[in-house]
Amino acid sequence: MRETSSVLTLNRKEDNMLYQSTFPQSIFAEMANLQRQIEQLFDFEPNIRGIGRGGFPALNVGRTPQTMELYAFIPGLDPSSIDVNIEQGVLTISGKRTDDLVTGEDKATVHLNERFAGQFKRVISLSDDLDPDTVDARYRDGVLHISIKRRESAQLRRISVH
Repeated sequence: MRETSSVLTLNRKEDNMLYQSTFPQSIFAEMANLQRQIEQLFDFEPNIRGIGRGGFPALNVGRTPQTMELYAFIPGLDPSSIDVNIEQGVLTISGKRTDDLVTGEDKATVHLNERFAGQFKRVISLSDDLDPDTVDARYRDGVLHISIKRRESAQLRRISVH
């Protein structure tokens, strides 16, 4: 009976950890929430292509036989405020998103703010088969689309056999 009791207590604790209150009632709940947020900041999954989870802006990267296609999801920005640079095989996307809640003399009391505000920077290593002189970047409906052509020598060629 005692084991069942501790299992139920454990399950209740897990349920509480998943619950996020918009209007805080307990300092302990807020501390647990802050701890989860800090852990998420340092929950990096490094791999050969960069940091996977938790970065802003979110990225989708793929390739076709002729190009490398990258989509960065950056809603609510002026295209002129986004910097896209390529240097020595590294693509950098950076910019700044302002916080709309706290503006002017009428400061809002913020109860929950999940929208990222501040400066951002994403860095992506490019493969050697991409031509940095053939980059096309377009921003539409909050999505930055970057297309980079592959070098002719790197593209698949069919060789006829006689």
